[in-house]
Amino acid sequence: MPARSLEVTINGQVQPVEDIPEELMMLDYLHEYRNLTGTRFGCGKGMCRACTVIVDKPDGSSEEVRTCITGAHYFNGKKIRTVEGHAQRDEEGHIETLSTVQQQFLEHFSFQCSYCAPGFVNAATVLVERLQRQPIARSQLENTISEALESHICRCTGYVRYFEAVRDAVLKTPGTTKEAS
Repeated sequence: MPARSLEVTINGQVQPVEDIPEELMMLDYLHEYRNLTGTRFGCGKGMCRACTVIVDKPDGSSEEVRTCITGAHYFNGKKIRTVEGHAQRDEEGHIETLSTVQQQFLEHFSFQCSYCAPGFVNAATVLVERLQRQPIARSQLENTISEALESHICRCTGYVRYFEAVRDAVLKTPGTTKEAS
């Protein structure tokens, strides 16, 4: 199988450049080459979005990308965040503080079997970051959250808890909403 070099930054750390198979999906690269197993293999067709990671763009915005249907080489030269990259860690790698989204997911027990949770955490993080750049009227919050999460599938049907956790994460993040439309 032909191979090409891949250069990617994951969770703020530049990864060693190495040759990887051209056909390798990013999900497999994360699991097999980086030992980052928090990103889940769900449907394998990009439908459930359990495999979602965040791609940080040079303009400061971010987007969700599904890794089970996207080749690792698509990420060449890009900066990505996986679910392992959200919490603040000490020098030894121990978690010191969860992100606001993670803390709200924990407080709302929004993970049941937890299989889809990494995708939901990443979707919620992209949403919160977008709202920090472009706040919305408080009255638009419910619809905005629904739109942000609607493509993610929870087989345990824990949608209400996810929704409530994301709503609280948005409301606890300053500058995401405004009173007037």
